[in-house]
Amino acid sequence: MNKKTSKSSLTRRASLAAIAASTIALIAFASPVASFAEDKSIKVGIMSGEDEDVWRVVAAEAAKKGLTIEAIVFNDYTQPNEALERGEIDANAFQHKPYLDNQIKQHGYHIVQVGYTGVWPIGLYSKKHKTIAEFAEGAAIGVPNDPSNEGRALRVLQNEGIIKLKDGTGILATVTDITENPKNVEIKELDAGVVGRAIDDLDAAVVNTDWALKAGLSAADRIAQEPIADNPYRNFIAVKQGSENEDWVKTLVSSYQNDAVKAEFDKVYKGTGLSAY
Repeated sequence: MNKKTSKSSLTRRASLAAIAASTIALIAFASPVASFAEDKSIKVGIMSGEDEDVWRVVAAEAAKKGLTIEAIVFNDYTQPNEALERGEIDANAFQHKPYLDNQIKQHGYHIVQVGYTGVWPIGLYSKKHKTIAEFAEGAAIGVPNDPSNEGRALRVLQNEGIIKLKDGTGILATVTDITENPKNVEIKELDAGVVGRAIDDLDAAVVNTDWALKAGLSAADRIAQEPIADNPYRNFIAVKQGSENEDWVKTLVSSYQNDAVKAEFDKVYKGTGLSAY
């Protein structure tokens, strides 16, 4: 081998070594980017109040799995589904199926449930009476005025013999479906967030348990409650249709359904809500 050939061979070997070194460097540089790409940030719509504390723990659990959760807090039940449908948030967690079904019927939303969270048995509360037997003729009873919760409230009154609903009435019953009202009670339809706070002006009110807690009502004020067995009003996490099988959705659900979150849930809701998974 002459010196020219030897020099040329060395040059080629040096070039190949440089290319190999560059390739290794690129792979080493690319690896962290690939790992980072597995992480995801999402926005989840929730209602203001105790659930904010619960979702702080959910976010902490999700962070351990590479999922960053930003809780977007709402004060109006009609907003989280609209925001989800428009893509302003990635998921929400505030509703039960009867409510979502009615929202879909009204607005054509493409939203599906992916994992249960909790259930808040709705109850009949009173500051004036200890039992339903004490209700006088024409007693005023408040109920939530949104379609799903009104039907739910009227069923509580039916279960207690206060009214009777038309046969075959579904979960979206309204006052027009009342066929019997022995004591001629006056049903006052109020916003779900207001009905509990109006308790002093009523003989009784059917109040969602989370709103009862906000209104300062306790178990001592509750004179009746809906059955818990086979309750169709379990709340859940919901996402836009088409996203339900995404990996981040599974991570989101598992970040909620665990012992750490259940402990916080029990702490903030003080037994008024029950884990539903």
